Amino acid sequence: MKSDTDIEAVESDQPTLSVTEKAARRVLSVAQREGRWDACLRVRVTAGGCDGFTYELGLEDEPDGRDEVIDSFGLRVVIDPRSAPILKGSVLEFNDVLLGGGLKIYNPQATHECTCGKSFAI
Repeated sequence: MKSDTDIEAVESDQPTLSVTEKAARRVLSVAQREGRWDACLRVRVTAGGCDGFTYELGLEDEPDGRDEVIDSFGLRVVIDPRSAPILKGSVLEFNDVLLGGGLKIYNPQATHECTCGKSFAI
């Protein structure tokens, strides 16, 4: 059985967000199509939606000084300090299916996702 200190050590070793290669390629492709060669992806958690929280994804030119910056497959992902604890251990993936495809965040802390696919509870 793990002690509380062992559990805390494992949790602190988890990255805030992992990005799959397919997701990174997709975001970089969109940024390049928009002529934003050095853009980074901002991932933010905001209050709202059916279940309490929603994800906001968008391109930005530069990270803010307080942001956590994650480099993954040539993509810079920026996460603000308020969103980081909620995203801890999450994975950003891309699925190119016709219906329901796109970028998706899989968050191990989410206890429920709304059927709309846009909001979650923790």
